[in-house]
Amino acid sequence: MLYPLPAVLVTVADREGKPNVFTVAWAGTVCSDPPMVSISVRPQRYSWHCIEETGEFAINLTTRKLARATDFCGVRSGRDLDKFQAAGLTPLTASRIKAPLIAESPVCLECRVKQALPLGSHTMYVAEVVSVSVDEHYLDGENRFHLDWAEPIVYSHGMYHELGKAIGRFGYSVAKAKKKSGRKK
Repeated sequence: MLYPLPAVLVTVADREGKPNVFTVAWAGTVCSDPPMVSISVRPQRYSWHCIEETGEFAINLTTRKLARATDFCGVRSGRDLDKFQAAGLTPLTASRIKAPLIAESPVCLECRVKQALPLGSHTMYVAEVVSVSVDEHYLDGENRFHLDWAEPIVYSHGMYHELGKAIGRFGYSVAKAKKKSGRKK
């Protein structure tokens, strides 16, 4: 009952290069060195076989503007239609994998599977992040990424939610207060 979870669009391609996009709410970071992530996918999903065949996928972060496409790609099957076209998404050529990226996504993580763990209803794929693409629109003048500018969404108990404002920086609870000089202005 962890909540909320990131709602991400995962892109894949089969052996012949046919692309698909689907929604995953069970995704997360699992290691920083090397950078690794995990996603969990039901074997009944159309895209499961693509990951099994190629060992590759991309995680594309979602935004408020992508909420409708995120939901659509989670409830429709790529067996029946081209979800890129139907959801109004633009495929973008990846740099290190054959699966496409989503041009409208603020951040795209190209991933190669290191381990597949069948866990019952889902297979968890642990994958190394081999490349990261960031939309420059979300970078400030010092090249720092601002996730809040993207208006990210999350998923919890059947509902999509927007993330709120930042409330603290890592380590703020133990940071020493800055000393004020005793001079009067």
